Amino acid sequence: MGKRVAVVLAGCGVFDGSEIHEASAVLVHLSRGGAEVKIFAPNIEQRDVVNHLKGSPADEKRNVLVESARLARGNIQDLAELKVSEFDAVIFPGGFGVAKNLCSWAVDGKNCTVNEYVNSTLQAFHSAKKPIGLCCISPVLAAKIFPGCEVTVGQDKNVDGRFPDAETASAIAELGCSSA
Repeated sequence: MGKRVAVVLAGCGVFDGSEIHEASAVLVHLSRGGAEVKIFAPNIEQRDVVNHLKGSPADEKRNVLVESARLARGNIQDLAELKVSEFDAVIFPGGFGVAKNLCSWAVDGKNCTVNEYVNSTLQAFHSAKKPIGLCCISPVLAAKIFPGCEVTVGQDKNVDGRFPDAETASAIAELGCSSA
């Protein structure tokens, strides 16, 4: 039997949800590795909605769980239902939704708040000494929740230039964590 892995999404779309390439790559690699995967997302309203064709804000409301269901092909559960005892690891793909919907890093930086279910999920996996995978901007979650931890973030701007990773690394350091 393969490992049981929970994947936590933050919506659907690089600018306001989970980055589709990252989420897909995580799911493909877990599948190829024989893992049993269950997908979760918080049942909350998105911070904002972006028209990905124009790259500008859209005047509408969307739900993170409903949007994440697009990537999960409908096979998804509310993050509030995740039980750490049923999994061997958890992975959070990146995308601006992490910094907007799973926490408020996009607006508040190091002073951000973390969604209560994201926080309790990470705390539970950490307490159980189970692996936690954090992609792209997701390491800010650990930096906020686990003072003194070591995470990996880039030092240059991302391809789209929207997340200056040097600034992110600096803010992570201000939280008392180190980044590579």
